[in-house]
Amino acid sequence: MPDASDAAPSSPEVEEAPPPGPDDSPSEAEGPAPWWRRWGVAALVLGGLGAAVYFAGDIPQTEAGHYGFWSVLPPLIAIVLAFWLREVVSALFIGIAAGGLIAGDVNIIDAFLLPAIGTEDFALILLVYLWALGGLIGLWTRTGGALRFAKWAGDKMVRGPRSAKLFTWIMGLVFHQGGTISTVLTGATTRPIGDQHNVSHEELSYVVDSTASPAATLIPFNVWPIYVGGLVAGTIPLFETSQDGIQFFFSALPFNFYAIFAVASTLLFALEWWPRLPSRQMRDAMERARSTGKLDRDGATPLTSRELTEMDVPDDYAPGLIDFIMPIGTLLGVAIIPYVVTYFFLGWTGGQSPDPMLLIAEAFVLAVLVGMGLALFKGMDFNEVIDGFVDGCKGVTIGAIILALAVTLKEVADAVGTADYVVATMGDVLTPVILPGLLVVLCLIIAFSTGTSWGTYAVVFPVAMPLAWNILPEPFFITLCFSAVIGGAVFGDQCSPISDTTVLSSLATGSDLMDHVYTQLPLASVAGGLAIVAYTILAFFAL
Repeated sequence: MPDASDAAPSSPEVEEAPPPGPDDSPSEAEGPAPWWRRWGVAALVLGGLGAAVYFAGDIPQTEAGHYGFWSVLPPLIAIVLAFWLREVVSALFIGIAAGGLIAGDVNIIDAFLLPAIGTEDFALILLVYLWALGGLIGLWTRTGGALRFAKWAGDKMVRGPRSAKLFTWIMGLVFHQGGTISTVLTGATTRPIGDQHNVSHEELSYVVDSTASPAATLIPFNVWPIYVGGLVAGTIPLFETSQDGIQFFFSALPFNFYAIFAVASTLLFALEWWPRLPSRQMRDAMERARSTGKLDRDGATPLTSRELTEMDVPDDYAPGLIDFIMPIGTLLGVAIIPYVVTYFFLGWTGGQSPDPMLLIAEAFVLAVLVGMGLALFKGMDFNEVIDGFVDGCKGVTIGAIILALAVTLKEVADAVGTADYVVATMGDVLTPVILPGLLVVLCLIIAFSTGTSWGTYAVVFPVAMPLAWNILPEPFFITLCFSAVIGGAVFGDQCSPISDTTVLSSLATGSDLMDHVYTQLPLASVAGGLAIVAYTILAFFAL
């Protein structure tokens, strides 16, 4: 039965704030800092940098390949500064610089930045998730396709903020091919609808992020089982081949508690059935959007710039549903159909057979070309089409910078042995009853510190599976530990401000990155806490 939250949205008029008076300026009240203080701070900073460079590389490296507690400082510094400053670019750079000093590689550009951004993986990020995504959204600002779809969906399916969030949740499950892919597709599709119905960008980015990687591990018709199967192959007698690992991934789905609780709690959030949200910032965001129509807080820095939000449809162009459906249909068709055919019909599962055909880059590029061709066919000027594409690419520049620094920090974390140190430290306190729950915590810490779930799998699975088998060689116990690693890494990755899915969720929905992190952290922590409790209880009965 519909209620007030699903009523047809009004367009509340926002009263303009009065111009600031002479007493409203804090800078005038406080005045500039004295010259001696500025010079003193500058001297301390320069002196500290000089000392750091002088002693760079003096920290001894252990035989295990890490630097002790120093190994966690680069990601720890980046994360603490990101929360403190609410600004990620400088936080990431300082974390990278700290890692260079610890590892003795003062030339961080040559040692870390160039190797990180000069890889095929980062080239794929630039091509697909930034240029193609930004260009496609920019093109829609010229054709009006996304806005036209939003209005159509609003008339047919969406009646207010609640149903707009429910529609986003459904799209997140539909676009479940992978974490980063899902955030881009879901965000690009549903943001116009959410904007039209006064859904704050904090709400939208949480729903998009929480139905990305969690859904990808819960509906694993994608590359996740293949990747994990390769990691666990040969680690214990249960996993003699990668195919054994793939089959085990599917059999362990009912125990992937973090993903289950995350997707379920996001549904409750979309329906607004939470008795009381654990996130005060999220409650404030919802109240602000509903009462004032402001989709971001005052002073926020959305990752999506005005080039991706302002409509600039030519007067002689008639927007239609086809302007949205054809590019999106091309994207989904090229990305999903070859994968389904090669995996389910031809039996390409990797290992002895070829890997399933997943044409992600090709799908995005073809979607952009189809959108361009359709606009030209309908009579739009060629220069107008190119301008829309270029403006869209410009609109995701800040996202490109943050992702470049995030993958560089991952390179730094590998160099100083962050994950190795965390595993070695946590391994000393593991006991049978609490092992699955502690594996969630271990993976949470590593993924939160490095910003990657797949990187966490690569570090933890080769250690966790033999450890679990030595403690209790019983299939059900191994299932619990296996699922704990799967869910714990996704938990940490989803909450981390340096994760690509976190950045892309903010980018695709137009949210401020740290606002997204602050508002979703309490909600995701509820799902993570419930998962730890469930694993502990079942592990007790498994003994």
